[in-house]
Amino acid sequence: MQLNDFTTLTFDVYGTLIDWESGMVAGLQPLLRRTARRLTRDEMLEAHARHESTQQRYTPHLQYRLLLAVVYKRLAEEWGVSVTHEECQAYGDFVKQWPAFADTAESLAYLKQHYRLVVLSNVDNESFAYSQQKLGVAFDAVYTAEDIGSYKPAPRNFDYLLEKLGERGIDRAQILHTAESLFHDHQPANRHSLANCWIYRRHDKAGFGATMDPGERPSIDFRFNSMAELAEAHRRTLASGEDGLR
Repeated sequence: MQLNDFTTLTFDVYGTLIDWESGMVAGLQPLLRRTARRLTRDEMLEAHARHESTQQRYTPHLQYRLLLAVVYKRLAEEWGVSVTHEECQAYGDFVKQWPAFADTAESLAYLKQHYRLVVLSNVDNESFAYSQQKLGVAFDAVYTAEDIGSYKPAPRNFDYLLEKLGERGIDRAQILHTAESLFHDHQPANRHSLANCWIYRRHDKAGFGATMDPGERPSIDFRFNSMAELAEAHRRTLASGEDGLR
């Protein structure tokens, strides 16, 4: 299997292209300043992952920015802090300000020359419109949780992706699903027999941060520590016929 075996890269966005952990840390500062004890970055992110995952299962039709407002409320309760509805809403809206990773825009611009680029994201459309401005490319298709009515890792999201791409003549064998989260993306990609590429943004950190522990580890076809590494591996593939780091 080589990188140039595929015609279409399907992307998770938040955690892979957008630095959602830094965005969360920044957005939660008003709450964190009022907690009884100082929380570590990983404690905060792991608590966020728990509440977000639960809320996504119980309210799959709730738009992501509204879901984040509920997560903020749940975190405040867990940490013993009183918050207003307006503060919760402000946190939900803060997703629009989450930054892109430094290598994202340049890497996507390069990959766009060689692949169709498709988004499969746990986001609402309004929030993604702001994130897309930071990503710098026009995607060939954008499939959001708001469009689908559920959140990854629900099978429904990947069923929708495959059906919509199939309608455009893109079959499963042409798709390389590219993402950071083992829980949200790589486990369901395995279940749907999709080739996958792990962008391991947390390679230098312990734990799973803002994503849930997946338990049993999924199989991985390609692994890179950044989007820049993926783009460079593709350049080497074209130059030498080898598939770069695996």
